[in-house]
Amino acid sequence: MKSYLSIEGVGMKFRRGPIASEVLHDISLRIDRGEFIAIIGHSGCGKSTLLNIVAGLLEATVGVVLLDGEVVDTPGPDRAVVFQNHSLLPWLTVYDNVRLAVDKVFHQRGAAERRDWIMRNLELVQMAGARDKRPSEISGGMKQRVGLARALAMEPKVLLLDEPFGALDALTRAHLQDSVMEIQAKLGNTVLMITHDVDEAVLLSDRIVMMTNGPAAVIGDVLAVDLPRPRNRLQLATDPTYLRCRATVLEFLYARHRQPGLHVA
Repeated sequence: MKSYLSIEGVGMKFRRGPIASEVLHDISLRIDRGEFIAIIGHSGCGKSTLLNIVAGLLEATVGVVLLDGEVVDTPGPDRAVVFQNHSLLPWLTVYDNVRLAVDKVFHQRGAAERRDWIMRNLELVQMAGARDKRPSEISGGMKQRVGLARALAMEPKVLLLDEPFGALDALTRAHLQDSVMEIQAKLGNTVLMITHDVDEAVLLSDRIVMMTNGPAAVIGDVLAVDLPRPRNRLQLATDPTYLRCRATVLEFLYARHRQPGLHVA
């Protein structure tokens, strides 16, 4: 059966003069439509590099990425990225930051239809009431909600999240995690998320891809998170399956950290 998103034998080398540094080696992963995948590993293991290859922002040295049967080799609206930095334009309002993406992707739609679509996505992330505010007038968590609305408004086939909550305080992070779970349940998005947070990975994902340390990082293990949805973080705190998954990931990361000769940034 054909996978919706397929990463096949991807390797990445960065060259500086005569010296080539291998970041990723023979990465293969198949992701089904509607699946939520978390990629976790120590700093420097190539997680963001892999995400940027899927986004079409980087070209792999070897291997190929296929999305719905088509080769990924350039950026496109079928893959929307939400970065750790919200990347909002400071001189535009919340509404206009989302409008930029909608006008670009859906320019063939009428003005009223585009306006309704922008507001629908702002409502989805609970930011409709702040539509006329500029980024300097809203909190960090609210900025990330706008970034998420902008990504969702493109109706991407795959939503790519590069540590989108890493710079937020714990409470705001928890609220946004809950929002992402609710949105994914409602829309059925296919999601690929980079994270350093073990609890976040177990809470949100269907599978956790664990990367070995670089250079030449590979997929060390893939863990299926067999927890029913919807998920409640308070109920999961004592759930045996949640605790087992959490321990498995921690043991993997700790073992990699302790390997002799490896430096973790």
